[in-house]
Amino acid sequence: MASNRRLWLIIGGVVLAVIVLAAFASRSRETIPVRAEQARRESITNTISTNGKIEPLENFEAHAPVATTVRRVLVREGDTVQKGQLLLQLDDAEARAQAARALAQLRAAEANLNAVAVGGTQEEVLNTEADLVKARGELEAARRNLDAMRRLQQRGAASAAEVQAAEERLKTAEAQASVLEQKVKGGRYSRPEVARVQAQAAEARAAYAAAQALVASSNIVSPREGLVYSLPVREGAYVNPGDLLLQVADLKKIQVRAFVDEPDIGRLAVGQKVSVGWDALPGRIWEGLVTRVPTTVTLHGTRTVGEVIVEVDNRDLKLLPNTNVSVNVMTAKQDNALTVSREAVRQESGQHFVYHIVDGELKPVSVETGISNLTRVEIKKGLSDGDLVALGSTNPLLTLKSGEPVRVVAR
Repeated sequence: MASNRRLWLIIGGVVLAVIVLAAFASRSRETIPVRAEQARRESITNTISTNGKIEPLENFEAHAPVATTVRRVLVREGDTVQKGQLLLQLDDAEARAQAARALAQLRAAEANLNAVAVGGTQEEVLNTEADLVKARGELEAARRNLDAMRRLQQRGAASAAEVQAAEERLKTAEAQASVLEQKVKGGRYSRPEVARVQAQAAEARAAYAAAQALVASSNIVSPREGLVYSLPVREGAYVNPGDLLLQVADLKKIQVRAFVDEPDIGRLAVGQKVSVGWDALPGRIWEGLVTRVPTTVTLHGTRTVGEVIVEVDNRDLKLLPNTNVSVNVMTAKQDNALTVSREAVRQESGQHFVYHIVDGELKPVSVETGISNLTRVEIKKGLSDGDLVALGSTNPLLTLKSGEPVRVVAR
């Protein structure tokens, strides 16, 4: 009996609570307490916030061409240098020796090439010319001998065999003279022999040019006016091929390589305004412009991003290369736009609407929205300046509905 009594008491308490809550809700729905605001005119911007890295706009990097030692360092980090100024020298003894060997090979190759062009060395040419004189004399003697033999044969004083021997002597003399004439005219060498000598000369020229370039690269000269912002080597240090020696750039104009997440890439365009911030100088903002938009996406850590290039004015040289900065790209801006809070705009069946408060009641109004940011939305059509719109009920148990009476308790 006691347990039944307790059960009926519990049931009665629940029923009473339901009745009280229903009564309270019914009474509350008579006038729903809401937060509201007036539509107002202001400038509204849409931005993409991300991170980026500072880079020189035009950078000069010098790398060690070969394994060697640093002979002289003529500048320090932070120095301003001029175009053509000598910055650093490497030990170039081996490079100079290599250039001397290459020059000797080139001279020999050029001599061979000249010999091919004129038919041999000067001694060979002189000997050939002397041999040609002798051959022409022998040729003339062989012709006179053949004429004499033919006349003697007509008188019966010479046999056919003697005439044939004279003819053979003439042929031999003609052949010998012809060979020597070709040599004098430069025809001593065959085409494959000429091609081989020409190839050797070309190879020698290339080797000498490479050796000269190696000597030149051992003396690092600045190609432009700028600031030495990186100098990782010291005098006497040993460097391997490809090691970084120094970096020079004009840091008055720098660029930011910003990393924009893939879903936001479509909102980017060349010429958009950008603001750049750096945690090392809180409150300082640098202005820039987008100069290049992404042409592909890459994996950057755990993000899939496109790389955006932003040119920034850095006249006071405060932004340093390789520093990480915050980047805000202004993708859209509308001055004197009619705006409301984002929470005032609702969506149903693909259409946007707001609850306009008219004479204490909620009136749904279809609106055309424009650009938006994290807190505000532009209203292009549907509202006027000063129109009062509902944001939401102060009672989380109540929802807003068309035609319901409301009372504004907060703005």
